[in-house]
Amino acid sequence: MSTIPSEPPPATPSLRLDGALQLLQQSGRVLPGREDPAWLQAVLDALCDLSSRDALTGLANRRQFEIALAREIDRVARAGEPALVLMIDIDHFKRVNDTYGHPAGDRVLQVVALRLLDCVRPMDTVARYGGEEFAIILPNCPPAFGLAVAERIRRRVEQQTVSIDGGATISVTISLGGAFAPQWVRSTAALWLARADEQLYRAKAEGRNLACLEEPTDSQVSAEEKSLLFSTSQFEDPDDHGHP
Repeated sequence: MSTIPSEPPPATPSLRLDGALQLLQQSGRVLPGREDPAWLQAVLDALCDLSSRDALTGLANRRQFEIALAREIDRVARAGEPALVLMIDIDHFKRVNDTYGHPAGDRVLQVVALRLLDCVRPMDTVARYGGEEFAIILPNCPPAFGLAVAERIRRRVEQQTVSIDGGATISVTISLGGAFAPQWVRSTAALWLARADEQLYRAKAEGRNLACLEEPTDSQVSAEEKSLLFSTSQFEDPDDHGHP
């Protein structure tokens, strides 16, 4: 008679806590001593921060970026302030990995991340979107200043050389694509990012090491956004249905 193997017992809270503390230690987080009344809160805060950060660059991770993007979409729809999203790609990054190795590629990602942070305001969100791609959300960025901001970022990276093991240095460039959120319109993250991606592809097609932004007059409201704009759920109180 065969027996069904029992599932292993769940991890005890103490084991889960030890694992969390080990993870924080590996990430370089410094916590107060356990005798400190604020110790547990510091552990929770550090874990929350760690879950929202990219481990290699320290930037916001994709999940945190998507949360910030949804928040910005809501703010633009409510307040009508301009906002810009930039999609950024390191040019010929695969060539760096193939020529110098993945540790050199990691170093390039870290240096580019620092340069991006140097070029933005505290209110902006800089994220590692995936692989060699980064993204920036710039709230309250009028179209008149968008290209100047993107060009400043592009030049800052272009002027930075990356030192790697063995004494070699690597020159790095980036391509940028940007799109403005339609003001007073409740868009979606997918639509907004698609516009920025379209400009990023244009920058690559035109030779890379370029910043391409859509013209403000080309920020057309799509049919999907119009349906969101005029949906009853956006403007009507649910309790008012059926009332004149």
